[in-house]
Amino acid sequence: MNKNYKISNVLFLLLVVCGITYAGNPDRQGEAGAAELLLNPWARSAGLHTMNTSSVMGLEAMRLNVAGLGRMSSKELIVANTRLYEGSTIKLNALGYGQRMGENGAIGISLMAVDFGDIPVTTEDSPGGTGSTFSPSFFNLGIGYSHTYENKISVGILFRAISESLPEISAFGFAIDAGVQYVSGPKDNFRLGISLRNVGSPMQFSGEALSFQGTAPEGEHQLTFNQRASKFELPSVLNIGLSYDFYFGEDLMVRGLGNFTSNAFSRDQVGVGAEVTFMERFTLRGGYKQEIGEDGRNNIYTGMSAGASIELPLNESRKNRIGIDYAYRATNPYKGTHNVSLRMSF
Repeated sequence: MNKNYKISNVLFLLLVVCGITYAGNPDRQGEAGAAELLLNPWARSAGLHTMNTSSVMGLEAMRLNVAGLGRMSSKELIVANTRLYEGSTIKLNALGYGQRMGENGAIGISLMAVDFGDIPVTTEDSPGGTGSTFSPSFFNLGIGYSHTYENKISVGILFRAISESLPEISAFGFAIDAGVQYVSGPKDNFRLGISLRNVGSPMQFSGEALSFQGTAPEGEHQLTFNQRASKFELPSVLNIGLSYDFYFGEDLMVRGLGNFTSNAFSRDQVGVGAEVTFMERFTLRGGYKQEIGEDGRNNIYTGMSAGASIELPLNESRKNRIGIDYAYRATNPYKGTHNVSLRMSF
């Protein structure tokens, strides 16, 4: 039995097991927490509606399929800002750094924080506001590792710490992502990717904000009562994607891709996308994603996405490069989401 046949069997087994294990469950929609784990701050993959499970590479792979982390060229640094749901004043800020380890491995670290802005403090006695403000602190930190075998198959695993806090109340948890990518063809034209994300233990809020003063059942003296918040699950997601690259001469490459997303706490999604790259410097991309079932309009991101990238070398060897990425995703409601990333490869 040759090596490629063994790899094909392994990938097929993964597909079967994942398909049996996961299925969209609309009856549980809204029951999961930590929804920020489903938000994508990186512009290149956002321009494809986060559907490039099979072809994502470098640091951006840590948000979709960590197996692609091992396909970065050397070192990579990304700074990103997202205007989430334009009109809501919510923003995402992200920072990531990755580098190769040896010939076949790569390690990366990424940090994403949600900026809610200043929210007025209201009370029962002052429903119009007390004059003070607060801002929730939601962030997550991920550390991932990927290994590539003979440039054909990459596997990766990522550990993510999740923190959510408001004044006098907070929740903390951990999640694990895992993924695999397989490439084949004379120029690695065919790509297959599978990723399982946000698998972890339930989270639970605790803190002084869950305490209140009340009168004792017998007598008139005051007691402090502590409430216990319910636990909530993480929004686990399974992605399966395929892509194929078409080359026209040395300067033009067109990539077509398809992706299936199975959400443990909402409906499944399916979508297609395409990228056009010219001279390895200019890229245009777009995608369309749809929910499966009923009218398919329950998800805010159902519909179109588009983006563009420009990447320029900083020296003659082209080892050091700088790139700027932009993405727009239509939303319903609000006025869409805008992603901007600045990348440096060195």
